[in-house]
Amino acid sequence: SYAELNRLTKILRNYKGIKIEIGGHTDNTGNEKANMELSKNRARAVMDYLIDKGLPRANIKAVGYGESNPVASNATAEGKKKNRRVELTILSIEKN
Repeated sequence: SYAELNRLTKILRNYKGIKIEIGGHTDNTGNEKANMELSKNRARAVMDYLIDKGLPRANIKAVGYGESNPVASNATAEGKKKNRRVELTILSIEKN
């Protein structure tokens, strides 16, 4: 993950006008409320990493989605693994 985060950091440094959302997700194992908190923590961890690398806090939004947006079936271990993820969404691009 660090290789991808470092690659993302370089891109965002080159394009200072990009505003992003970091979305954290979980599988459906366990309590829904706990999964929501876990997903928020996943997103915050990525956001904190990017901020520690010098990116402006104002350009990064962290959101937890819990188990609400699966990309695979939670009926299998492989599907659950795919659902435990962090995604990046570009919110806007402003010209520098």
